[in-house]
Amino acid sequence: GALNNDHPPSLPAVGTPHRGAGYLGSARRSHVKLLRCPVNGLRPVSEFAYGGEIRPMPDESCSDIEWARYVFNRTGVPGVKTEWWYHIASGTWFHAERDTVTDQVLRSWLPGEAAP
Repeated sequence: GALNNDHPPSLPAVGTPHRGAGYLGSARRSHVKLLRCPVNGLRPVSEFAYGGEIRPMPDESCSDIEWARYVFNRTGVPGVKTEWWYHIASGTWFHAERDTVTDQVLRSWLPGEAAP
């Protein structure tokens, strides 16, 4: 199946908590976690919404059970994932490659462009 990298997911409601948001570690630390927007550069992660992992979509002719597995099931295996992210301030959807073990973003790019 094709990857769902051409169409961003629906945006969560403003103020919806999402995994990876906020400060690095304790709120008492002075370091703000940053994420690189391919349009606006490094920005505080609080300016972003997580859109989900980019995964292979089943074919259009898939069964209801196969579609439900795609929509509701995730492997949850730690490692490097390609994900959708949304920069709220500029309205920019983009892809980011993130190591879920270290929570480090390795690179980011706009949909339709080659990964750097």
